[in-house]
Amino acid sequence: MAALMIPSANNIARLLARWDAGSQEAFVKKMNDTAKELGMTKTTYTDPSGLDATTVSTAEDQVKLGLKLVEMETLLDITKKPSWVDPSGKNWPNWNRLVPYNDSLGIKTGTTTKAGGNLLFAAQKKVGNTNQLIVGAVLGQHKAPIIDTVIAASKQLMLATQKALEGATVVKKGQVVGYVDDGLGNRTPVVATADVQAVGWASLTVDVKLANGGGKLPQTAKAGTEVGVLTVGEGASQVKVPVALQSDLAAPGIGSKLTRIG
Repeated sequence: MAALMIPSANNIARLLARWDAGSQEAFVKKMNDTAKELGMTKTTYTDPSGLDATTVSTAEDQVKLGLKLVEMETLLDITKKPSWVDPSGKNWPNWNRLVPYNDSLGIKTGTTTKAGGNLLFAAQKKVGNTNQLIVGAVLGQHKAPIIDTVIAASKQLMLATQKALEGATVVKKGQVVGYVDDGLGNRTPVVATADVQAVGWASLTVDVKLANGGGKLPQTAKAGTEVGVLTVGEGASQVKVPVALQSDLAAPGIGSKLTRIG
């Protein structure tokens, strides 16, 4: 993987394809199936390395791929290296010269005369208590030298995004964020157990989701019992905070059950 991601060894891509799927053709089918699953509607793979001119994509689709890749810490441990020493002792510099500066994490360059300079990049910024991940793509840079041009354009975009990121409290500790509903008319409030900070920029919409955390809700419980999780944001940069009962949770009385039956 280091040979593939750092010095862009296209022969290694072909070797890994045969190792994984038995043939390059079978692996390319897996690539296209995965692209479809990720919603990469304008991407078509025709070879394992992406070197063929018939392999095409867009910056938007590459970002969709990058958002999945940044969840793989083992892969980022490779792509954020400024160089790699192969088993023979030869040192290979990373074509992505954004690393290791400005909290850059990789991910992958791709340059040919016809396609120009291309880079799918990732970076991070510490905001509050969480590392916020940034993923971007710059494609089709034809000004020579194309690798320098795409690196410069990507650096400008990366630094501007890092500068724009800021945190804002969207839920305060003790704030009611939902209810435990027994289905019989009784609702017990649940509250956030800590301040919840969303990270982004002005006008950004952030998803807020409340779930039971995978466990079964109790019929009775004391105030302060944790009964779920509040999630703000998506992907690797999301923030999770437990939620707890604001007051005691009591089982429905016989009167409520009879009324329900009636």
